[in-house]
Amino acid sequence: MTNKTPSAFLVAFAFFAIYVVWGATYLAVIYGLKTIPPFILVGLRYAAAGLILMAWCKIKKEKLPKWKYLWRHALSGTMMLVGGTGMIAWAEQYISSGQAAILVATEPLIFLLVDKKRWPEYFSNKYILSGLVIGFTGIFLFLKLGVTETNTSSMAIIASVVVIISALIWVLGSLITKDAKGDSSTVMNASVQLISAGIACAIIIAIKGEYIGFSFGKVSMESWGGLLFLIVMGSLVAYLSFIWLIGIKPPAVVSTHTYVNPVVAVLLGWLFINEPVNGQQLLCLLIILVGILLVNVPGYMKKKQEISA
Repeated sequence: MTNKTPSAFLVAFAFFAIYVVWGATYLAVIYGLKTIPPFILVGLRYAAAGLILMAWCKIKKEKLPKWKYLWRHALSGTMMLVGGTGMIAWAEQYISSGQAAILVATEPLIFLLVDKKRWPEYFSNKYILSGLVIGFTGIFLFLKLGVTETNTSSMAIIASVVVIISALIWVLGSLITKDAKGDSSTVMNASVQLISAGIACAIIIAIKGEYIGFSFGKVSMESWGGLLFLIVMGSLVAYLSFIWLIGIKPPAVVSTHTYVNPVVAVLLGWLFINEPVNGQQLLCLLIILVGILLVNVPGYMKKKQEISA
């Protein structure tokens, strides 16, 4: 993946990874949760992937980030991976994988609200304003129609709100690492984030007592398969494909996975485990995606002007 002119096959594979594989991780979590508690599941995922990446970096004789960057990557990894995807795994005990993916797709909208420094730019743009209104209208409708109508669990709405909060924590965590790359490679920084998340999960597991009654001997093959998929395909293949694409393709193009992941998650959940999908859910998903598309229009237009200039 270091060639100056990457092959079309590698580019296509990388896009497949961030489109389909990342979308499939929501289903993999459902399988993992069958016999593995949520924070044990994500803790094993992060620790294993982080140690693999760290070993790779050490083989290449890379050094750890300097302390002023190290703690920021550790904190951001904990926020994004534990406060973000860890909370989503907990929520998927009560809502479907497709519903979780649809709510996570709102991250671009949340980012605009959190990025306070650029509010004058954002809120003076008609496309962004329209996208925010439409996107959050879709979220409200989804909570009202897409969740309550298809879930009998009293925890469904709470779990849905937790997913939205997790998306906020993910965005905040990603902002912490902004301009914090330092001299370390992206892979090294990612390994620090993953290992830190694994350690944080271990603390949560101890506090929650998830280890009580848990035994690796009781883990089903479905759960092992889900965990293996999350480690290899989710945290290694898809993530490394993402950071590679960011280096060779416009961010606006790479970010299109935001539109595809929830569609893939809904489809796979319906196909493999018969998760309920109705017209109301699909309508809400469409409304949210239209909102995300609108807030990205200014970026697409700017990129088009740069290309034509």
